[in-house]
Amino acid sequence: MQEPTDTHEHTTGEHIPDAPPIGSDTHPLSPEIAHMLSSYTEGIQSAKKPLTPIHVDEIASHIAKFYEQVRKVIDWKEDNVLRRSAIERALKRILFPKLSGVTLKQDIDTYRVAYSVTADLIRGGHLQNDEIPEEQVLLVETALKKALHILKHAKFPTNELLPLKRKINFTYFIIELAAVDIEEILTNPVKERVLLETMTQTLTGRIRIRPEGSMTDDEKKTHVYIAVSRTLFDLDDSFILAQLLKFSYKDWFNPSPELLDKLASDIPAIWSEKDKVLEHAVSRQLYTICERIDTVYMLIGDILEKYKETPAKIPPIFADKIKLSEELGAAYDKRYLSLKSRLFRLAVFSTLSVFLSNWVTFYIVEVPLASIFSEGFNLFTAIIDFIVPTAVMFALVSIIRPPAAENRSQVLTAVYQYVYDDEKKKLYDVYIKKRKNSMFMLVVGILYLIMMFGVLGGVGYVFYIAKLPLSSVVFDTLTIALTFFAAVGIRNKSKELSVDDKTPVWEFLLDMLSVPIARIGSILAAKWKEYNIIAIVFTFLVETPMVVVFDFIENWSQYIKERRAELH
Repeated sequence: MQEPTDTHEHTTGEHIPDAPPIGSDTHPLSPEIAHMLSSYTEGIQSAKKPLTPIHVDEIASHIAKFYEQVRKVIDWKEDNVLRRSAIERALKRILFPKLSGVTLKQDIDTYRVAYSVTADLIRGGHLQNDEIPEEQVLLVETALKKALHILKHAKFPTNELLPLKRKINFTYFIIELAAVDIEEILTNPVKERVLLETMTQTLTGRIRIRPEGSMTDDEKKTHVYIAVSRTLFDLDDSFILAQLLKFSYKDWFNPSPELLDKLASDIPAIWSEKDKVLEHAVSRQLYTICERIDTVYMLIGDILEKYKETPAKIPPIFADKIKLSEELGAAYDKRYLSLKSRLFRLAVFSTLSVFLSNWVTFYIVEVPLASIFSEGFNLFTAIIDFIVPTAVMFALVSIIRPPAAENRSQVLTAVYQYVYDDEKKKLYDVYIKKRKNSMFMLVVGILYLIMMFGVLGGVGYVFYIAKLPLSSVVFDTLTIALTFFAAVGIRNKSKELSVDDKTPVWEFLLDMLSVPIARIGSILAAKWKEYNIIAIVFTFLVETPMVVVFDFIENWSQYIKERRAELH
């Protein structure tokens, strides 16, 4: 009997034309899309309320925006997480001096912290000036009080005494959850919310878990939501966990004292067990399915965004296939050009990040290590140390290309399948317990390890014959692994508009070489996130005085304006 693959597709319904129809063509919307359009319209209209906007000084804002661009090179994060990263930095900068060990002090003015974080985001260009209502600061303060209450009263299983490192990690985790809440409060992401819900609801109905009954409907929906979040908006674990907690606790944004105590009791255990939820046996299979159809919802989101100011026009567009096809074509072409631009920026920033990181690690790590082992650098070895990792990153990202031209018509066809109720529908089978050929898995595993250590050893040998110090050979080889991991991530971004999983021969061969070594890089990247010395230095030794400067400039500018107003 043939072995089941990760996913099996089944189709039902009518044939879908490859090109948009000619003439008027009205179709019934799927229940999920109809509900999404209704929810989006309600969400947009409810957001249009009178407000008292927060204003920051433009001069201080220009300087702060420049600093944020510098941070973008240092942190090297995607645009969709830069704002949340700025919130996390602000919270860490303000709260950590008020933590003794990891024990919370009592003298925290939560409203002042909430206002400071909000103003920092506006000043840094992460939020629009004169657009955020002052009333939102009170909601931000509520989110901060919740996070601080959890930190102060957290009850770990069996009252275990955590090592300092784990306490710090838990504190970071709570700050990350607070950052997710604060971003949602200040931005009201209606579009993102309805798209996540709609894609999750649709796929939950089309995915069948095998064997039947091996997973409850709620469990399936949870794991589908995790996969959707990772593929549609490339959301990280902190965001996903925050959303799952919001679903689990009804009054998450306005907790009662009883709920606060329950959160302080429950969340430490959730934190300890989070990997079991996020990395389930079906995670990879669900990710593969979601990755192939996330383009559908990206383009739908682009249309929603286009008509954000006139949401009443949206339902008629979706009901008419001709109008929808025109809007989809325009959205695809715009996103295609944007993708090319973003890939270029990613290539530039990633290459620049590698080059700048080399400067820091060279003097902080490599030179001291070489001195310990009585080795040193000459001009040639120093050049090799700097150039090779940077050149590898540049070479890997320079071959990345957006999808081919024929992908456009395939995308339109795929969208119809999820928008209209009378179109062909795909069903997916996901197997929790796959039957595996032990001998095949052994052979494949051995080949994978050979490729991993063969490529890594080859890279190390290049550094060795260039006569770099032995410590730098090891360090630079691991740096190359990080470089491969980053490049694979960028290549995954290039497929955001693709709706099939066809792989050219050259790409398959490149994967054979890059994926195994990128796996090592992913492990190192996780550790680098914890011990990013450069980011820590900028956050506490550079950013803190910079914020003081920003505040001084803003206050000084306001003082001058007030004195000028007296001259009449």
